[in-house]
Amino acid sequence: MIKVDIISGFLGAGKTTLIKKLLQEAYKGERVVLIENEFGEIGIDGGFMQEAGVEITEMNSGCICCSLVGDFGEALKKVAAELAPERIIIEPSGVGKLSDVVRAVEAAGVAELSLNAAVCVADAKKCKMHMKNFGEFYANQVEHAACIVLSHTAGMDEDKLSAAVALLREKNGTAEIITTDWDALSGETILAAMERRDTLQAALEEMLHAAPCPVCGHHHEHEHHHDHGEECTCGCHEHEHHHEHHHEHEHHHEHEHHHEHEHHHEHEHGEACTCGCHEHHHEHDHHDHHHADEVFRSFGAETARTYTAEEITAALSCLGDEAEFGHILRAKGYVPSADGSFIYFDYVPGEPDVRPGAAQPTGRICVIGAEICEAALRRLFRLE
Repeated sequence: MIKVDIISGFLGAGKTTLIKKLLQEAYKGERVVLIENEFGEIGIDGGFMQEAGVEITEMNSGCICCSLVGDFGEALKKVAAELAPERIIIEPSGVGKLSDVVRAVEAAGVAELSLNAAVCVADAKKCKMHMKNFGEFYANQVEHAACIVLSHTAGMDEDKLSAAVALLREKNGTAEIITTDWDALSGETILAAMERRDTLQAALEEMLHAAPCPVCGHHHEHEHHHDHGEECTCGCHEHEHHHEHHHEHEHHHEHEHHHEHEHHHEHEHGEACTCGCHEHHHEHDHHDHHHADEVFRSFGAETARTYTAEEITAALSCLGDEAEFGHILRAKGYVPSADGSFIYFDYVPGEPDVRPGAAQPTGRICVIGAEICEAALRRLFRLE
């Protein structure tokens, strides 16, 4: 099977710079073919690519994102048959639609091809301007990306960076978003985010899976999915979140909530409380035996905000306040600091652990517990 990575991005966003980094650090040792579509421009950086052992097929005669005829499909077939690469990188024109490129790959009819990554490189300082000036073309790249790699974030004001992320989230609520300066990240780390190997949802599931049953102390199989802030607060404890991910990258979210038992809610914070902290008494026909996912909830967030080790230590020390935050069983994650490094943390009641660690694509905060007050957690970690 030949992996196909589509790396799109508006003009000047930094696609070629990202591809260079991936070639040097992540794709090293692989047989890689780069298909560039220059939209009439000269073949920039061709010499570098050839020196790196990469064959280039340039299609300056026509933009695959616009014409999508003949030569692109033939080029893919020729590359697959004659060069037998392990990976094909497609760098579309900056003014093309990512959805069109994805469809063109599928329409080529090459059985050996597997769409591995659909990436949009976006200039963090120009997101708002590009969204306003280039409308559907820019929005299409953002909407159909499985991973959005922000460029030019080094030294950027964190409020402006957070605003850029919020703008992108309006168009795409599920993509991985890399906010960390590329120089601080390895190519392997960026590739893992592009391939969605380490997602917030997966991290929350792993933590919840490790939580013991509050009754018997054993571990039980369960499913609990949160995808980038999709926090279910209905109180249903069987969550089936089906994410159908078609190659057109249209994101469908079907949330089926099954109520198979009676819920009795007692509010210790008063009837007007809206913080989401409730006591749940569940009557089950399986002898009141509760599984971890029936008692514990998970909270997860990604952030580009910077912190100090002292701030994280102070925040973790507050988590023992059950009246404010609920019963917190575990917290872990990593966040950027102002000097460009990352702060890792791990918490179980009474045992906070804060330490330096390797840079990550963006900050991540994961918490599990019972009767969690999400609003209080957001205030504590400055997520609002």
